[in-house]
Amino acid sequence: MSRAAHPGKRPLDILAALKSAVLAALVAFGLFSLLIGLRTDQGPTGALVLTERFGELGAFVAVAFVGVFLRELLLRDKRIDIVRFVPPVVTAAARRIIPFVGPALLVFALVVPVMFFHNRYLLDLSIQILTYVMLGWGLNIVVGLAGLLDLGYVAFYAVGAYSYALLAQNFGLGFWICLPLAGILAAFWGVLLGFPVLRLRGDYLAIVTLAFGEIIRLVLTNWQSFTGGPNGISGIARPSFFGLPFTDGEGGFAATFGLEFTPTHRVVFLYYLILALALVTNIVTVRLRRLPIGRAWEALREDEIACRTLGINTTNTKLTAFAIGAMFGGFAGSFFATRQGFISPESFVFGESALVLAIVVLGGMGSQIGVAVAAAVMLGGFEFFREFQQYRMLVFGFAMVGIMIWRPRGLVATRMPSVFLKERKIVAAEFVAEGRG
Repeated sequence: MSRAAHPGKRPLDILAALKSAVLAALVAFGLFSLLIGLRTDQGPTGALVLTERFGELGAFVAVAFVGVFLRELLLRDKRIDIVRFVPPVVTAAARRIIPFVGPALLVFALVVPVMFFHNRYLLDLSIQILTYVMLGWGLNIVVGLAGLLDLGYVAFYAVGAYSYALLAQNFGLGFWICLPLAGILAAFWGVLLGFPVLRLRGDYLAIVTLAFGEIIRLVLTNWQSFTGGPNGISGIARPSFFGLPFTDGEGGFAATFGLEFTPTHRVVFLYYLILALALVTNIVTVRLRRLPIGRAWEALREDEIACRTLGINTTNTKLTAFAIGAMFGGFAGSFFATRQGFISPESFVFGESALVLAIVVLGGMGSQIGVAVAAAVMLGGFEFFREFQQYRMLVFGFAMVGIMIWRPRGLVATRMPSVFLKERKIVAAEFVAEGRG
């Protein structure tokens, strides 16, 4: 049909785009007026001073107006397919490279201390990233494999840290003894959490797990005679290299091996320690996925009712997911305690659970390599944007929204099935007719 047959079509599109753009600008003004337009600073006398930044607020509102106007005008009823813009050569090369990404990342992780031995900042950042990779892999068992939304995972992280600190201080136990004990105690608390939520799903499960995390934090804060309260626990014992402390003097690590003493030796040891713990977490998780319990987790994630009809004990399935995920969280917490030498309830707030859950979701639920990539991108990105202060959270918020729009299943959405045929098999026609092929 000719364009002249509908002379009023284009103006109506412009008016609709303007309406949407004005509405978006008003929403942006309401959201950013207190975040960007007004800022409170501490004045010379200690009183709060209100600083106006209406220019920056106007810039954000203008960007929202122009962006929505162009989207409604040019991209209405059109779906943006990013894959369509990628050349086929790049796609084919990516498919050939993907199998080597995991081994390449492992080799890079092994040589990081050698490459950055004199850069303490990068070593500490790498240790932090590996800690969250381990936490992400632990939570991935509960959320990614079993499909149980857990917003209180930081509680097991805290139980592991406080268990290690209290056992080391009160009973004089070493790191290698306290480490498995902290994991066992965290798994015990995971079972305790699992029992009340056996009949809950979705939002109700999330609310209960969130409450559990807050209960643990409040107990740590108020039970001062046992946990130290808000003051926390200090002077936590440091790990040693098979009994050799990282100290300057006779009997130390450097003197025993004839090396020049440097505090970096302890940092490198902590790096390889958390790397080993993270790799153990990954190996155990991958192995469990191929066992009957792992397939039961995935069946529970897909459809709990169908899972019950297959004769799977959903009670034991949920409890094992909570217990094993909590155990790895306890291992990470014990490492955090021995690395910092000091812990307090402020280190185990809800924001930590939200960060670990964001790593699992953005990386791709059920994807081990995706969790590792997401942890490196998020934590490394936080450090890269540290100069922008309050704007970095805004930038990461937009980035996370964009990923959820264009990559709703995460950065690495594909994952290998737990059960698959090694080679093709020919199925007879009569079996296909019966629905077996």
